[in-house]
Amino acid sequence: MGISQEERNMAMFCHLGSLAGYVLPLGNLLLPLILWLVNKDKMPFVNDQGKESVNFQISITIYFLASLVVGFLTCGWGLPLALLPPIFSLVMAIIACLEANKGIAYRYPLCIRLIN
Repeated sequence: MGISQEERNMAMFCHLGSLAGYVLPLGNLLLPLILWLVNKDKMPFVNDQGKESVNFQISITIYFLASLVVGFLTCGWGLPLALLPPIFSLVMAIIACLEANKGIAYRYPLCIRLIN
């Protein structure tokens, strides 16, 4: 039996939820985390994709903070570097969303998998 449309949609929303970070501070972490925690026990595909989304957003947050530190240490010359993690996150979240909607488990590149 395949993955239900409801489960694929919820997995897709776990990835799309990361876009909340462009509106709310730490929204990129909180919305996928909430969606994952609410649905992880009843939907195995959402459990997998929710963990993947949360792990990636933790990784992106670390990369963003590190780029800010480098930017300040280089007296501002490295601050354009801080634009790379959010842009990378946006592109990867869209790709992950499309794959999850097809029922394909997506693995983010450069993701530190802290939650197993």
